[in-house]
Amino acid sequence: MEIRPLTEAQGRVIATWRYPDRYSTYDIGEIVTAQEGYWAVVGKGEDLVGYCCIGQEARVPGVYEEQGTLDIGYGMRPDFVGKGFGRVFVTTIVDFALDEFPSQQLRLLILIWNQRSRKVAEALGFQNTGIARSGERDFLVMIRLASGPS
Repeated sequence: MEIRPLTEAQGRVIATWRYPDRYSTYDIGEIVTAQEGYWAVVGKGEDLVGYCCIGQEARVPGVYEEQGTLDIGYGMRPDFVGKGFGRVFVTTIVDFALDEFPSQQLRLLILIWNQRSRKVAEALGFQNTGIARSGERDFLVMIRLASGPS
């Protein structure tokens, strides 16, 4: 997998993705763009595997920028979720983020009930440092030093 600038066509595809059950909270429903800080994650054959966002776009309301901390967010194509691609998907994003946006640490915000994402983050060296409340949702705040494993 690799990260590429998000095209308008890819943004339109992402806007149509629908996740099942409680994962529907991850439905974007709008066209995201490269100008907004979104990137495409592509696999072999240029297949769109997912997307990532870095910085402000990766934060939820009520969570603020911290000096030396790079926020990252991502979404995997719904039909790939739960199929064992999570670790390589997130590793690709983490490596890209650190290459393009050097920082002291990385921060992920994961919905408190999302055990799949939490397990992947922990396997990549992220540690739970607390809970952030945003609207009606609680998020785990996961931090990893930039020099951590990937």
